[in-house]
Amino acid sequence: MSQGPRSGLAAVSSALLAMSRHLEVRDVLKTIVASARELLDAQYAALGVPDDHGGFAQFVVDGVSDEQWKAIGPLPRQHGILAAMLHEATPERLADVRKDPRFEGWPSAHPDLVDFLGLPIRDGDEVIGALFLANKNCPKPEGSCGFTEEDEELLSILAQHAAIALTNARLYERSRELTIAEERSRLAHELHDAVSQKLFSLRLTAQAAAALVDRDPSRAKGELHQVAVLAAEAADELRAAVVELRPAALDEDGLTATLRTQIHVLDRAHTARVTFAARNFRALPAAQEEAMLRVAQEALHNALRHSGAEHVDVTLDRRGSGAVLRVTDDGCGFEPKAIRRAGRHLGLVSMRDRTSGVGGTLTVESAPGKGTTIEMEVPGG
Repeated sequence: MSQGPRSGLAAVSSALLAMSRHLEVRDVLKTIVASARELLDAQYAALGVPDDHGGFAQFVVDGVSDEQWKAIGPLPRQHGILAAMLHEATPERLADVRKDPRFEGWPSAHPDLVDFLGLPIRDGDEVIGALFLANKNCPKPEGSCGFTEEDEELLSILAQHAAIALTNARLYERSRELTIAEERSRLAHELHDAVSQKLFSLRLTAQAAAALVDRDPSRAKGELHQVAVLAAEAADELRAAVVELRPAALDEDGLTATLRTQIHVLDRAHTARVTFAARNFRALPAAQEEAMLRVAQEALHNALRHSGAEHVDVTLDRRGSGAVLRVTDDGCGFEPKAIRRAGRHLGLVSMRDRTSGVGGTLTVESAPGKGTTIEMEVPGG
């Protein structure tokens, strides 16, 4: 008996540590469900986050294959036992969920659930989710529930910390949305300044060409050539800004495909050659992939707009369970210490903050006339 509480606390500790490693809401939900199923040794586990329309904004399961989940069909509505947990905010421990008077059935492809343990996840007075398990892996006398009072206590502890983890994840995503909005605003200002300057120069040069057409055709021809150059530069600025302002398709395409697409467009938009290669890269947690994308964008921005580089090379490599992003250019380079002393950062502070925020490391190698290499390494999930 003395080993039970210690082993239970160790399992809870392991589950809480697993939850704390993730910041994306979807990742947190999946970790909570998997941790609960493992902790209580159940066949099935699920977590639903309710919406305001009688359904679920998110619903995550563990113990059901992708094929089974697709066959089950649409997400459940808030009815029966689920509704009781959400609206009455009370735990439910049942020997056979099918015999409960509130049971309203399930789709034909749904697995058979028998003994059942469910708890609401609360943030203060608000119920933000329902966590439940079914079919405890243990001998069960006829008519009895495999889930015990101790199981309910352990799940209650997990649910309390799940509420904290889920709330933190939501705050993180909101913070990220605000950061993206700030970046879009910054880019809009950059676009306005850069293109306005180009168009102003374009206008003056065109006026000068018009004034010279009759009295000095040769000089007028030179001014018209400059008009063409300025127009091309303005188009480059617009194309690059469109790429940076466009929301990244990380959720759908992943980091490799998103980077490849953006770098292809940058290569066409700029005179510098921009190349990309990915070797043995595998998917990372969403927060790390987003951080790597943003660091790559910032490094590309510096290389293409400030370094005068003829070639910028981006690589993405696997390293252990993590990955390494490397952005190298053959531009003018700089002295990192001098940049810091002058109060200029070239986005390095932002890149370092993003990298450290996902547990990674950032190194910058540069010297005047020697180009620049920025390397970001993340540990993976």
